[in-house]
Amino acid sequence: MAENKAQSVAEQLGEIKSLDAKLQAEIERLRGKTLLELEQVSKLHDWLEGKRRSRQSCRVVGESRTGKTVACDSYRLRHRPIQEVGKPPIVPVVYIQPPQECSSGELFRVIIEHLKYNMVKGTVGEIRSRTLQVLKRCGVEMLIIDEADRLKPKTFADVRDIFDNLGISVVLVGTDRLDTVIKRDEQVYNRFRASYHFGQLKGNKFKETVEIWEQDVLRLPVPSNLGSKPMLKILGEATGGYIGLMDMILREAGIRALEQGLTKIDRDTLKEVAQEYK
Repeated sequence: MAENKAQSVAEQLGEIKSLDAKLQAEIERLRGKTLLELEQVSKLHDWLEGKRRSRQSCRVVGESRTGKTVACDSYRLRHRPIQEVGKPPIVPVVYIQPPQECSSGELFRVIIEHLKYNMVKGTVGEIRSRTLQVLKRCGVEMLIIDEADRLKPKTFADVRDIFDNLGISVVLVGTDRLDTVIKRDEQVYNRFRASYHFGQLKGNKFKETVEIWEQDVLRLPVPSNLGSKPMLKILGEATGGYIGLMDMILREAGIRALEQGLTKIDRDTLKEVAQEYK
């Protein structure tokens, strides 16, 4: 019965029209990922570089949607692997995201697969030994573990041992919940005391970032003047200064404006999209 009603509604409304090729290409561009060398990201990279060179472990903490993931993964991308014929690849920086409730075995699997080695069967001890060998063989200098609060309590002991046994920098990335988790184990906490807080953008920094996004990411035919007070007020209230939320709202507002035949994001379109994220 419900299926027949749905069919009837679909027939009355007709097929959804396809977008023309040019508009579709613009939407695809806006949906793509863009890495920008923002001052906030650059400062974190400089800090991580110091930890890599000194081989010190640390943690990067910040609320959700502040851009930690993009910032940390883009740091990895700046350290390109080196591949020579007949030799193992040299991978200076490894970046991984473990699954929920991540056990030691799962953590080792993610590391080995990231480095494109075959996973071995065996006990956790044998897999641990294999992981340490692979990390050493690939010359890994820094291991970044994003969403580190997903690790099970016992898994942190193996993370600690990676630092102790190989002398590489291990970076734990997460929200304030990560601090609560690692402080339960004094031995883990003592190895990850150094902390970098990746926070929200405020004041002029937020305005500058919005203007950079308009110029370098959106690149619409006509300027939207997103740095004006009325537009910043809408964005500020909806995002709280979080880069991730700002990125999502601006990209969607840009796409919606183009679909409506506009050449820029007007105030009504921005307000309409922003309200959906509150």
